[in-house]
Amino acid sequence: MKNRRWGVVCAFAMLIVAAGLWKPGTVRGDEWKPISPEELKMTSVPEAPGAPAIYLYRQVDRNDAGIQRGRGATEYNYFRIKVLTEEGREQANVVISYEKNRTMISTIRARTIQPDGKITEFDGKIFDQVVEKKKGEKVLAKTFTLPDIHVGSIIEYHYNIDLEDYYIFRSYWLLSESLFTKQAVFTLKPYEHYPWNVQWSWPAGLPTGTEPPKQGPDHIVRMTTQNVPAFEEEDYMPPANELKYRVVFIYRDEPFESDPDKYWKQFGKKKNGQVEGFVDKKKAMEEAVASIVSSNDSPEMKIRKIYDRVQQIPNRSYMPAKSEEQRKRENIKENKDVEDLWKHQYGSGWDLTWLFLGLARAAGFEASPCLVSGRSEYFFRKERVNGAELDANVVLVKVNGNEQYFDPGAAFTPYGFLPWMETGVAGLKLDGNGGTWIETSMPTAKESRIERAAQFKLTNEGDLTGTLKITYTGLEASRRRMLERNHDETERKKNFEDSVKSAIPSGSEVEMTGNPAWKDSETPLVIDFNVKVPGWLASAGRRALLATGIFNASEKHLFEHANRVWPVYFTYPFSTLDQISIELPEGWKVESLPKDMTRDAKAVIYKRTAENQNGVLKIVRELDSEVVIVAKENYPILRGFYQLVKTQDEQQVVLQPVGSAAAN
Repeated sequence: MKNRRWGVVCAFAMLIVAAGLWKPGTVRGDEWKPISPEELKMTSVPEAPGAPAIYLYRQVDRNDAGIQRGRGATEYNYFRIKVLTEEGREQANVVISYEKNRTMISTIRARTIQPDGKITEFDGKIFDQVVEKKKGEKVLAKTFTLPDIHVGSIIEYHYNIDLEDYYIFRSYWLLSESLFTKQAVFTLKPYEHYPWNVQWSWPAGLPTGTEPPKQGPDHIVRMTTQNVPAFEEEDYMPPANELKYRVVFIYRDEPFESDPDKYWKQFGKKKNGQVEGFVDKKKAMEEAVASIVSSNDSPEMKIRKIYDRVQQIPNRSYMPAKSEEQRKRENIKENKDVEDLWKHQYGSGWDLTWLFLGLARAAGFEASPCLVSGRSEYFFRKERVNGAELDANVVLVKVNGNEQYFDPGAAFTPYGFLPWMETGVAGLKLDGNGGTWIETSMPTAKESRIERAAQFKLTNEGDLTGTLKITYTGLEASRRRMLERNHDETERKKNFEDSVKSAIPSGSEVEMTGNPAWKDSETPLVIDFNVKVPGWLASAGRRALLATGIFNASEKHLFEHANRVWPVYFTYPFSTLDQISIELPEGWKVESLPKDMTRDAKAVIYKRTAENQNGVLKIVRELDSEVVIVAKENYPILRGFYQLVKTQDEQQVVLQPVGSAAAN
């Protein structure tokens, strides 16, 4: 993403902090908090019946003031876990995620305590690994495994997080975790040098009985909470940060304004001034645009050429992060305005979008800067009066009388699209009066499609063998290109082969062939495979049964639970189209086909047809979903639809040997 979730709160010059160490009386080094006999003997907790493990104690001490002159923020984390069941022994595998060149994990210490009080200090190896945080999302992490963990054991570890020098990153306390928390203690020493001040809020509320954070005479903000429920993950749920208990700290270099209308007017004026100052290089932009478009180009062609040219400029937001030392060594210079950016021919995604704004205006278009809120981590609410939540930028351009949104600074995003997290969201169109509220457009389902075209032969042994061509368009293509941008060919090949394997029966063989156009955002992403699905044909006496739903293994358990904790959240409207051709072996013929099915539930539509064309089965399956979010109370309706889809995907073609009469 090119947005600024890791938002820099203040500029380099504003982050020279006073020297000195902060010691609010918390655990440091190898000093461990005492363990009570009750903790050693504990076998369960009434507040979390059946829990595999719980946090007995958590502690987070955040220091945004820095620990010495010119340093970044630090954070100390302490965990004490009680293992209550065999499943809870998995807590011995510790994973501490971090962002390379932005955060550093140091001073990791760990130990185990047995129910009889025996303590074993951890002296094993700590690994740096890439781990899958959740499906499709991989992160860097420090990992280690504590030995000799049993039911009743206590796991304890603590570590420091050092953030990049000279920057204050987004500060927050996360109260909700995957395990029930018996007690947690949080502190923050805020950055308070003039003109910066801090305010905090709790968007999802606070756990029952928890007092709001309070700042003491020593300026340290403190909070203690007890009996925090375990956070329950579900497939297709809204962003976790929208749902979890958390306290968010907001830094501002101006007095706080609690009235939303006044705040956003002031905010809009200030941001508009900053943007106009960055793009106000009319002569440089006119010279640049003259090298991109010609006077004979239509307006549509002009804006497309400008969009394509901006996307050709190296986008540093999508490259591996570099440390301050690396940036100095490689002589990477700051872009103070669009003229600098055009001269250097590199920039952040944020600045590239503003370059597009300057070029569009120089080409004669009416174009406005807009700040919008991405919806990948939370949903925007202007009542929270937090300008940091408008963390992405787009440009609104009038082309042939129609207004269109553009974000060329979002790499791999095709012309005419926004990245999915910027679609259907609120934003502020900036102007000198403070701006007006807007809502970005949402693409239709068919604009973001996965098409699978399979040419299979059915062997006498009942295997399917042949080729598969998958075509990704729209947001389906841009999302995959973005995810694979920093992977080598071997990693990409494995990832896409694994993706196909997840959609077909286990034990299948998949080999990716060819060399897809990974970096071309304007063309569909087309990938070819050789596929073998063993044992697809099922014997039924003298007949044989062939299921019509070949690529739906990953959907078999979709929405199978009758009850739901959270709303259902699809990231964007989507469409899938399967066109499957299966050539039957000699000596076999079709006895019967399943009836064609169409179920139109307006927002979601399912179609499936099957026909026999001279010994070749033609199966077509299409699913269109215009749904983005479904309220919890409407879940049974959505579940019912997908249960029907599952049933139809399991429908079978009946085959029999040629010249034989099937027994009744």
